[in-house]
Amino acid sequence: MKTLKWILGILLALLLLGYFFGMPYLREQTKKHSPEREAVYEASGITLEVHYSAPYKKGRQIFGELVPYNRVWRTGANEPTTFTTSHAVEVGGQPLPAGTYSLWTIPNPEAWTLILNSEIPDWGATLLSGGRKTTRNPDTDVLEVVVPALNLPDPVEQLTLEFQIVRSEVVLLLSWDQTQIMVPIRPN
Repeated sequence: MKTLKWILGILLALLLLGYFFGMPYLREQTKKHSPEREAVYEASGITLEVHYSAPYKKGRQIFGELVPYNRVWRTGANEPTTFTTSHAVEVGGQPLPAGTYSLWTIPNPEAWTLILNSEIPDWGATLLSGGRKTTRNPDTDVLEVVVPALNLPDPVEQLTLEFQIVRSEVVLLLSWDQTQIMVPIRPN
């Protein structure tokens, strides 16, 4: 019995060491390949922010292969992408209260679904699935909007999220490989 307690104590100590020292090390290593980025838009007293980790294309076929079609994607690498608004806005014509949300997408060749969720999980994908299965809880989705997918003539090497003014309206622009989506955002 003493031997079993001793073995369990050592296993617990190893697990705790792995969690407190191993996980930060792994996160640091993954961010070397997919650095953290931020996009900010400020005007008329409203601040919009997107925080994400930006992977590179590196000669790979991105959409339909690395990022499968018709499956929820954490939209970036490492931790989930977050979207913050300082005031209530409309995203794709739907109301969104002020706050910080995790941002998820479901890519498809013709249209993408953008999802904002009230929960922000630690990592966004399960390790056992090799990153293919997300940790998003659909019950806490706040907003879901479908936008067209646009084909770009030249590939974009690194995932880019940014705010731009298009036809006098603010849009969240996501570009990677040869795909781009534009999500309109209006003050509420």
